[in-house]
Amino acid sequence: MNLREKYEIPSNAIITITGTVGVGKSTLTNALATALGFRTSFENVETNPYLDLFYNDFERWSFHLQVFFLAERFKEQKRMFEYGGGFIQDRSIYEDTEIFAKRHFEKGTMTKVDYETYSRLFKAMMLTPYFPKPDLLIHLEGPLEDILGRVKLRGREMEQRTPIEYWEEMYNRYNDWIDNFNDCPVMRLGMHDYCPKNHDDSIEKIIARISSYLKLVQKK
Repeated sequence: MNLREKYEIPSNAIITITGTVGVGKSTLTNALATALGFRTSFENVETNPYLDLFYNDFERWSFHLQVFFLAERFKEQKRMFEYGGGFIQDRSIYEDTEIFAKRHFEKGTMTKVDYETYSRLFKAMMLTPYFPKPDLLIHLEGPLEDILGRVKLRGREMEQRTPIEYWEEMYNRYNDWIDNFNDCPVMRLGMHDYCPKNHDDSIEKIIARISSYLKLVQKK
């Protein structure tokens, strides 16, 4: 019996992993998908033509960057809908609008007109049938110093050039966002709860917790 069957995880479930940059979303996404026999859904970062430009000039490129991410995220939403679920998703579409776009508007690096246009586009997407809400949102969290250490270790040039104050601000924004998020059930998980060196034991414990949360939701 595999872990999905053992813990009675529905085969059509959509589980989304959220958390700030460097917290370990991609690693956990792959580990859960493999353990459960689910597909993965990742944000399109490597082919985003605005990413390097954005890190050099937030004000000039924030709107372009966010619209690109929103379009790619919507395509993934549509794909999950058409497959009928069975996905582990790295990052949610909610973060794009409620953290990143909002932050640019509040900091003055996105104009009011651009922010309103972006928000209207997001709301229009939510009105389509291709917008399955996650059955469970797993929020990865941990100490800021550990997260910054991971960002430094992976060595992406554009991230290394970003001031530490930006990462600190995003860390606080994520904390504020998840404390007030209620669009779907949330399970908070420490970033060190999954250990690749102790994969079998740590991933099964996480799946057991997921099962408990999903069963609790079904009873409500």
